[in-house]
Amino acid sequence: MSLPCMKSPLLAALAIAVALAGGAWAQDSQSNPMPQAPSASRTTPPAKPFKLENFAKPQAAFPNVIAPYTSQQLPTPNLNNTPRIESMLQNGKLMLSMNDAIALTLENNMDIAIQRYNMGIADTDILRTKAGGVFQGTPFGVVQNTPGGATGGLGSTVGTGPGGTSAGAAGAGGGLGGIVSSTLGLGPAVTSFDPILSANLQMDRNFTQSSSIFSPIPVGNTNTGSANFSYLQGFQWGTNLALGFNNTHVTSNNPTNTYTPFLASTLQFRLTQHLLQGFGFAPNRRFIQIAKTNREISDVVFRLQVITTVDQIENMYWDLVNAYENVKVQQDALGLANKTLSDNKKQVEIGTLAPIEVVRAESTVATDQQQLTVAQTNLELQQLLMKNALSRTLVDPALADAEVIPTDTMLLPEVEPVTPTQDLVDSALSRRAELAEARMSLHNTATSNKAIRNNLLPSLDLFAYYGGSGIGGDVNPILANNPCQPGQNPIANFCFDPARAAPPFRTSTTVGYSNTLSQLVNSSAPDKGVGISLSIPIRNRVAQALQIRSELEYRQEQMRLQQIENQIRIEVRNAQFAVQQNRAGVAAAQAAVDLAQQSLEAEQKKYALGASTSTLVLQQSSALTQSRSNLVGARAAYEKARVELDRATGLLLEHNGIDLSEAESGVVNKMPSVPYVQPRSQAKPDVVPQLPTQNVPENPPQPQQ
Repeated sequence: MSLPCMKSPLLAALAIAVALAGGAWAQDSQSNPMPQAPSASRTTPPAKPFKLENFAKPQAAFPNVIAPYTSQQLPTPNLNNTPRIESMLQNGKLMLSMNDAIALTLENNMDIAIQRYNMGIADTDILRTKAGGVFQGTPFGVVQNTPGGATGGLGSTVGTGPGGTSAGAAGAGGGLGGIVSSTLGLGPAVTSFDPILSANLQMDRNFTQSSSIFSPIPVGNTNTGSANFSYLQGFQWGTNLALGFNNTHVTSNNPTNTYTPFLASTLQFRLTQHLLQGFGFAPNRRFIQIAKTNREISDVVFRLQVITTVDQIENMYWDLVNAYENVKVQQDALGLANKTLSDNKKQVEIGTLAPIEVVRAESTVATDQQQLTVAQTNLELQQLLMKNALSRTLVDPALADAEVIPTDTMLLPEVEPVTPTQDLVDSALSRRAELAEARMSLHNTATSNKAIRNNLLPSLDLFAYYGGSGIGGDVNPILANNPCQPGQNPIANFCFDPARAAPPFRTSTTVGYSNTLSQLVNSSAPDKGVGISLSIPIRNRVAQALQIRSELEYRQEQMRLQQIENQIRIEVRNAQFAVQQNRAGVAAAQAAVDLAQQSLEAEQKKYALGASTSTLVLQQSSALTQSRSNLVGARAAYEKARVELDRATGLLLEHNGIDLSEAESGVVNKMPSVPYVQPRSQAKPDVVPQLPTQNVPENPPQPQQ
């Protein structure tokens, strides 16, 4: 479009000055849309490590004998953020690199913090089963209660149990991948391996009114004291030991009682050995073996938790970078639109441009303002999600109000590394935590099935016992003072005949408690024997059903293990394809940006020569803005694809330089080192579109009078 020459040098100079001022404002707005994020160099104060004791060991009874009977109080969880996050706050902004984000995740992320306790829970099952108790189960689910970011593959499955773990009580009821092991741990009953000592002490005073004409007294008074003790213990090879020791002391006012007070003591020692059902270590140690394997699984699950959470944080970081850079793109577009609007208004005022061009420019400004608002609110959301993921609490106002500035950006290697697919698959099959967990779960089922097969056998027990009894006390004074004379019958004459009394009372009318106890072991009144107990369930259908079900579940888990391997193979290939596709997407997006940039420059040259309009320039600028935004998204997608490939191959922790022991303690001393990341200060700056100043005609048309 050709413009008429301006006739007033003063108006021309004024228009040029306004255009230059507007260009300077736009240039300043575009070059400093957001504060640049410097790389942070700081000294981080030490954090307090998370320490959970080994609860597989019981409290020692010596020197404190009451220690096993006292409760243990665990320290209150530390809900404050580690000092690292405070050192990263600068002028109200959280200057965050990718390595800092992962370090803060290992220290503060609540999903990892919740998962740490599961290893202690698994320890308690070991302690419990060593005593012969049944294991209560350990949560094996991955906790994913941090909003924002998504993980791929098997790690994306979130349980419905407490804390996001797998379904069932404490996460123990649900099997891996939906396979429920309902028969796990069933089999013959296990006697407590911890000795159980019981005591029953009782005093009783009983008055009984006479209802018989033969009763010598109208009201009988009997005082009874008893002290009974028992000891029970089982052994891991199927032997049970039982010991009973009972004592009774009775006094009575009934003259027909031969002894008052009367002492009676009994002792019995019994050994029982299972010969068929419950014989051997396999059925009796199954709970211990399962609990120990569960403890190993808890370590694997914690590793899987760290992998899943770090994967999530890396995705969130690239979402933050995407949002951050997209805001800059939209700010550049809005600055260019504002400059165009300002230029158009000036040209309309001097009569060199139709007023409709101002309306069009205003529409473009409104549209770009909307896009900027959307980009800014999305950035604020990503900042909030990131702060929540990297902190234990957002109560601190300095952190809650701080902007999160990503100091790193994407780095694309010049040459994409090529690794043979089979090598990636082999790495995944040897490193993936899901496979290790499935194999251990299969081992648990095999251990349980041995005990269930033993449960098919009849119950055949060999037992032997030895016991004795003793009596003591005093001969009733009424009888002691009336000894039987020769030829007298003790019953008819109500007299005492030592020859017909119990052996302890033949030489004395008083027998002490020590004498009573000695009778238990001197064969005065022994009780000993040996025997076999046999119980055969006819048809045995309950045990058959249980054994068949356990075998079916075992075969089902074998199939599930193969299914997981197949799924991992697909995940690795899909992740490799995604890297290739997204790398091509970055190249295509970069080519589109180059094309849009050259198209804009060409349109700007035509506009400078008067052969184009501001509307066409804005259209080309919008195309460039969209291309730049697409390029930012393509780069983020490429980085996410690389993260997914590391997760799928099981190399995420190794490639990021993450020490799992530091993740367990919650204190990071060795900073992670994430590949394909560069500081923003080293990144090549994007080309910001500029609107050149159009040649202003020397003789503008005069307005009509």
